[in-house]
Amino acid sequence: MSTLAIHGGSPAINYQLPDWNDITGRDIGEEEKKLVLEVLDSGRLGMVCGVKVKELQKMWAEKCGVDTAVAVSNGTASLHTALIYACIGAGDEVLVPCITDMGTVIAILLQNGVPVFVDVDPVTQNMDLADFERKITKRSKAVIPVHMFGLPCEIEEVVDVAHRHGLIVVEDCCQAHFATYKGKYVGTIGDIGCFSFQQTKHITAGEGGMVITNGDKKYSRELQLCGDKGWPRNKYREHYFLAPNYHMTDLQAAVAIPQLARIEKNLEARRVSGETLTNCLNEIDGVLTAKVSKEKTHTYFAYQFAIDPDKFTTDRDTLVKAIKAEGLDIIPSYLPKPLYRYDFLQKTVMYNSTGCPLKCGYYEGKADYTKVNCPKAEYACKVGMFMQWNEKLTAEHSKDMGNAIKKVLEYYHI
Repeated sequence: MSTLAIHGGSPAINYQLPDWNDITGRDIGEEEKKLVLEVLDSGRLGMVCGVKVKELQKMWAEKCGVDTAVAVSNGTASLHTALIYACIGAGDEVLVPCITDMGTVIAILLQNGVPVFVDVDPVTQNMDLADFERKITKRSKAVIPVHMFGLPCEIEEVVDVAHRHGLIVVEDCCQAHFATYKGKYVGTIGDIGCFSFQQTKHITAGEGGMVITNGDKKYSRELQLCGDKGWPRNKYREHYFLAPNYHMTDLQAAVAIPQLARIEKNLEARRVSGETLTNCLNEIDGVLTAKVSKEKTHTYFAYQFAIDPDKFTTDRDTLVKAIKAEGLDIIPSYLPKPLYRYDFLQKTVMYNSTGCPLKCGYYEGKADYTKVNCPKAEYACKVGMFMQWNEKLTAEHSKDMGNAIKKVLEYYHI
C-alpha cells in the first residue's frame, strides 16, 4: 500500500483539478463576452430599460414550461421574493430542512415568518418526509423543500402532504438547476420555484437568481412586483405593497443566457463525472453514497457522501485531512452543524434587541432553537464529506479522485 501523503508519501493527484471558483471549472467564453459587450455598447445596463433580463426570463419560462419567470439579484432574493408573493407574514410558520444554505432561512425571517426546522436524510441531506408532517401546526403556512446537491427530494410526496394541510410549497432549487423528478423539472412541481446564479451554481452570473410559477397572481400578487418595490411599471411611481428592489442587471443576464442555451450539455458532463465517482466509492466498504432512483435525475451541484464511522480506525475529520493531502479539495460535510445550532438563531439576534419575529405579539408559538434536535441531521454533520463539482470535471478526474479516497480509506479501514 502506498504511503499516505499526510505521512510524507506522494499525493494521489499531483495536478490541479478544475475549480468552480475560476475559469478552470466554469464553461464561460466568447458568447458571454459578446453579449456583455452588446449590453455595454447599448448603454442599457439595467433591468427596466434593458432587454437581456427580459430575454433570460422568457427563455427560463419556456425551458421550465411555466407562464412566469422573474429574474432577481441572488438566490436568497429569489426565496424572499417567493415568500412575498405567497403573502407570508408575521407569525406564519414556514417548515424548512435544518441542513441547507442559511439564505433559505433568512428569507423566512425577512418576512417576519418563523422557521420550523425539519430533520433530513443522513446521506442525501434532503428533507425527512415523516418529520415534516409531524411538525405541521395550525400556524404553518408554507414549506420550503430543498433539492440538496442537485438530487431531487421526494417532492411529489412533499406536495401531497403540504396541500392536504393547506400549505404553499416553495421549492428551493438553488443547487438543482433542471434536475428532474418523474420527468418534471424541480421548481415546477410545487407552487413556486427558486434558483440561484451564484458563482458555484450550474449557471452562474457571479450572482443572480430566478423565481418561477404557474398561474401568476394566484396569491393575489403579481410575482414581478414582489422583487420590484411593488411597482407596476405601466404606472408612474405607484407602489401596491411593501417589497424590496431585487433587480438583476442586464450584464448578469448577458452572462447567464448562453449558459442556459447549453445547460443540457453541461449537466450531462456533471452526471458522467458524478456517476463515475459514485461507482468508484461504492466499491469501498464503509462509504455511503446517495441512491439515485430511476425516477430522478441528479445534476451534481456538489458531491456529498458519508462514511460509517464504525468501519474506520480514526475519526471523520482525520480522514478528511488525509484525503485533502492527496490532492482533493474536500471538507467535513456541507454544514458543520444543523442551522438551528447557529448562534444568531439560538440567541434570537434578530431585529435589534427585540427578538422579532421569533419573539413577537403576532406569533402564538414558542421558537426556542436551543431545544430543537434533529438526530439524523446531527449525525449527517458528523459523518459527511463534501466536495465541489463543476462541468469541467471528467470521468478520468473522477477515477483519480476515487483512487485518492480509496487510498486513504483503505489505510484506515478496520
